[in-house]
Order: sequence, then structure tokens, then C-alpha cells
Amino acid sequence: MKLRTFAALICAITFTLVNTGCTGNVDKNEGKAKYIFLFIGDGMGNSHVAAAESYLSYKAGKLGGEQLTMTTFPYLGLATTYSASHNITCSSAAGTAIACGQKTNNGMVGVDPEGNRLESISFALQKEGYKVGIMSSVPINHATPASFYSHNNSRSAYYSISKEIPASGFEFFGGAGFLGFNGDDGNEEDTDVYLENNGYKVCYGSEEFNSAADTCDRIILCQEGNRKSSAGNYVSDGSEPEEISLAQMMEMAIGYLGDEKPFFIMCEGGAIDWSAHDNKTMSTINETLEFDAAIKVAYDFYLEHADETIIVVTADHETGGISLGSRMGSSNIDWEALEAQWNESGQKSTLESKANWELNEKSSIGWTTFGHTGSPVPVYAIGKGAEKFCGRLDNTEIKGKILGE
Repeated sequence: MKLRTFAALICAITFTLVNTGCTGNVDKNEGKAKYIFLFIGDGMGNSHVAAAESYLSYKAGKLGGEQLTMTTFPYLGLATTYSASHNITCSSAAGTAIACGQKTNNGMVGVDPEGNRLESISFALQKEGYKVGIMSSVPINHATPASFYSHNNSRSAYYSISKEIPASGFEFFGGAGFLGFNGDDGNEEDTDVYLENNGYKVCYGSEEFNSAADTCDRIILCQEGNRKSSAGNYVSDGSEPEEISLAQMMEMAIGYLGDEKPFFIMCEGGAIDWSAHDNKTMSTINETLEFDAAIKVAYDFYLEHADETIIVVTADHETGGISLGSRMGSSNIDWEALEAQWNESGQKSTLESKANWELNEKSSIGWTTFGHTGSPVPVYAIGKGAEKFCGRLDNTEIKGKILGE
């Protein structure tokens, strides 16, 4: 056999093996899934996932091998995240790219760089008869959830963003509450009053939700602690746990929407980003585990509707530049020291910035920034059409792939 012919044969075999390993058994059923779950771990990069799995392995008495639910999914991709204006995106630009399939400038939400309104996947699916649920572990009018229902040149226009909810007509919203509850000047009508006057039932806590769920067509679930006030800032030491976990909120959303009609649910693990901004290792891992617990709820639903469901998990960007390994640390992570600080005196204690940095370094956890990075983020997928999410992607491709375009 001539060398050139042999090389061509090897190349063809290699391509076939790589392609087969990536795509597996391609779903031959045309059309999109009936039940669509899109999870966005705000700030969750590959190393956040690796750190969470390393911690789970430590808890199991192993060096590695434990997995999150999301990493058991059969299809894996990497998505680039740059915005229309910056190498390093913000959440609103990235959320818009994922939701609307088009880049925009940092700071803008649901509009293109010229300020023209974009159609999100939520509205596209609503036109096709899908019920829609939008939920987050952070305020409902924060950047990522807002990207799926709002159109504004400023992600910080919280009150205006909240007032766009009634126009969406989406059946379910859930989150910590609302920022800018009375407007920028504090003199506007309460956000919940405005929403109730325009077609939504606003419930604080699970008890109110359960009482109202069977009698209203559109509902908003907020944490009890934010009743009649702006949602508070995230506390990265975890000392103020929320009444309703993200997993419980997912169960409530699925139960409320039901399975008779098709639905789309976007679920954001927003607090991953906030804790990573503070470089709090255990807080970040805890938020990642909370996010994965919500994914597990969707996965359990998938197991009962495997031929009709797709679950896609990704992130809007990476935050903090976390790494397993630091300049000062050893080649093993000192999870015992990190966990001891987290559980100090039976409480999730606050650690000042310098002491936190020293603990991370000595424990072999590195952080490079208190901001975002431009690293590509993971994309995990399972279910109907999931094979489309394998390989290198841009975040603007996610919408079209879910819609089957």
C-alpha cells in the first residue's frame, strides 16, 4: 500500500471514530422535544464543576470519581462566550446570546447592539403552544432570567424590567424576589402590586404558592424573606439559607406547568456567580451542588418522558478563574481545612478577604480574579436532539439547536 493511500485510510478511520464518539446514535425523530429544560449556571466554568466533583469524592473517601448529575449526560460541548462589545462578557450579554441567539453589548438585555428588540426562545416556543417557566436562585429581574422576557438597553433598569413580565404572559416565574422593588427613586408602585394588577398572582413562600397554584393561570413565586421589599444581596458565607431551594422550586414549577401540554423551563443557578466573585470556595461548591440538585429533579422527569424531553446545561460565562491547584499549595486539595472553616462553630462563618485568600492558597485552590473570565464554558445535554450539543459551539447556537433549526 502506498504511503499516501495508507495515510488517507488512517485519516478516514480516525474521522469516523471521532465522529462516532461525539454523536453516538443520532436522534432520527424530527421536531423538537415536548419538554425542554435549559439550565444556566451563572459563572460556572469547567473548573467549578471539577471542584464540586473533587469535593464529592473527598466526602466519599476517594481522590476522584464522583460525578454531578450534569456530567453523567452523554453529550458534552464547549461554548465560547464573548459578547458583541467585549472579549469578556457580562451576564446580560451572555444571557441574551443564549436566549435570543444573537450577540449584544455588555450591559444590554434582550436587544441587539443598536437597541432593537430580539425574540427569545421563550417567546418562540410560546407561539408554538409551549407553557413557559423562568426561575432563578437570585432575583427574577436579574440579568440572566431577564434575558428570556425583557428588552432593555440597561440590565440595571430593574423596575422597568419587572414591568415587562405581564407582557410576556409566561405561566411561571420563580426566584428570590425583585431588585428595585419601588423603582430607582423608591417612589414607584410596589412591584408585586403592579404585577398583581396586571394578571399575576405573587406568592411569598411555599405555603402561599400551594394555596394559589390550583386557582390561577399565571403565578410568581418569591422567597418569603423578601416580602414587600427589594431582594437582598447574596451572602456568600451561606449564613442566610433560602426557604425554598432551587430543586424544590423546580419541583413546584414542573407540578404547576404539568405534563399535558409542552413546556419550556429556564433555570438559573445565579448564586454560583455571586459566590465566585468573592472567591469563596465552599460557597461556590455549595451553590454548584444546589444547582445540580435542580438538574437532578429535571433528570428524574426525563426518565419518565425520555423520548419527549431534552435537558441542556451550560453557563453564561466563567467567574473567578478557579483552579484545582495553587502556587502555595500541595498536589492534594485540603478539603478538610476548607470544610472546617465552612462549618466553624456549627455556622457557615464569614471569612475576610485576606484570610480567605490564604486559606484557598494553602488548601491548593487557586483563584485568578474577582471578575469574569473569557474561558469557554461546558455544555451538557441529554434527551431528544441532545447530540447537536457535542463539540465546539458558540453560545448563540444554543437557541437554534433547541428549536431544531
